[in-house]
Parts: sequence; C-alpha cells; structure tokens
Amino acid sequence: MAAAKIRKGDQVIVLSGKDKGRTGEVVKAMPRDGKVIVDGINVHARHRKPTQENPQGGIDRSPAPLDISNVAHVTKDGKATRVRFEERDGKKVRVAVKTGEVING
Repeated sequence: MAAAKIRKGDQVIVLSGKDKGRTGEVVKAMPRDGKVIVDGINVHARHRKPTQENPQGGIDRSPAPLDISNVAHVTKDGKATRVRFEERDGKKVRVAVKTGEVING
C-alpha cells in the first residue's frame, strides 16, 4: 500500500461536490478506505427522537467522510496542489508540486 499523501492536520480544499471550494483541516484520515473527514465539511444531520437518555431529542450533526480523490492539499497562498514524495537529506518527505515546499508531518 502506498504512503498517504494527505494526513491528519493537513489543510485541504474540496475539489468536487456540494462543498466545492471550501477549505478545512483533516480531522481523521482513513488511508485503507481512501477517505478523510474534514472539519466542518460534509456535515450530515440526523434527527433524534426524545429518549430516556436524551429527553430533549433534537438534531445531531456529524461530519461524514469524503473520498480522498475529492480533496487536495492547500498551499500557503490558498491554491490546490498535488503532493509528491522526494528524498531530501536522506529522508522521505512530502512536497507540494506547485511550489516545491516541504509539507511538514
């Protein structure tokens, strides 16, 4: 399996879907499934009936996973970029294709 190009804590931009163009931080990365959860993006609402544990009931909002192919890493100027791996100083690091800057992590 290939190393994950997008990891937890990365700033990403959504490339397609209802949230296209929005940016956020990756809260959870699931590389085996090819999915990521981005804070405040793709939030789904579930209406809950009142129960004994929750007598108020109400609406539970939770972020749903996005496919990793629908997000891209964001550079410092706010534009989307692909990520590649390079070896620098004997270490394998992630590099932004557009700017050539090393992505921490």
